[in-house]
Amino acid sequence: MTPKTVYQRFPRTIFRAAFAAALFAFAATAAAQSYTAATVSQAPPAELSAAVRGVLDSQAIEVKDANGVLCDIWLRKDIPTIPPTAMTLGIVYPQLAPGTLVGAIRFPAEVIDFRDQKIKPGVYTLRYELNPVDGNHQGVAPQRDFLLLGPPADDTTTDTLDFKPLVKLSKETTTHNHPSVWSLMPADGAPAQLPGVAPQDSDNGTIQVLFFKANLGAAGAAKPTTMGLVVVGTSSAS
Repeated sequence: MTPKTVYQRFPRTIFRAAFAAALFAFAATAAAQSYTAATVSQAPPAELSAAVRGVLDSQAIEVKDANGVLCDIWLRKDIPTIPPTAMTLGIVYPQLAPGTLVGAIRFPAEVIDFRDQKIKPGVYTLRYELNPVDGNHQGVAPQRDFLLLGPPADDTTTDTLDFKPLVKLSKETTTHNHPSVWSLMPADGAPAQLPGVAPQDSDNGTIQVLFFKANLGAAGAAKPTTMGLVVVGTSSAS
């Protein structure tokens, strides 16, 4: 290889490598910046029952992506808690009773839940539930904590629901014989400013986690607790 040939080939190679590195860095930065969260003054949707609206905050957490609003979430003013049981392996929020009404959510456009199911635009209730410990749900997520969507026309009470009635309700929100599940995450990796969205690695690629403060406990004694919710991303077991 002559000196001239070396000069002609290597600058081009170096340029391509530098361009690829710059493009990768730009894409990573854009991905990290394309999801935002903010608290906005917005009354709970009229689609919810009066009882459910009455326990929800008058402010919503608005999550946006590059195309606009991804979802609006209304948390319960004070989310009831229970004494944690001894069996807390794989459970991030043992102070929450399965079936507890946590809040409500509105999607302005079709979205994909954690099980890779299409969810129609609209308003839904959000209830806490634990992933069953059986062979059908092994490896779905590192933790068992989930929020299940419910149809507001049928999920009208603030009472805690048992597992089977809740699952039956949530199945009405999908086109499959399975509830719509949204994975809850521990507070690890939460940004300094809340609410906020942060990307995290998972066994099925990058997921986007919404971190927020929720008041867990009885009115007047509730404790602000940082929680995480996967708003973009799916399980590898879906």
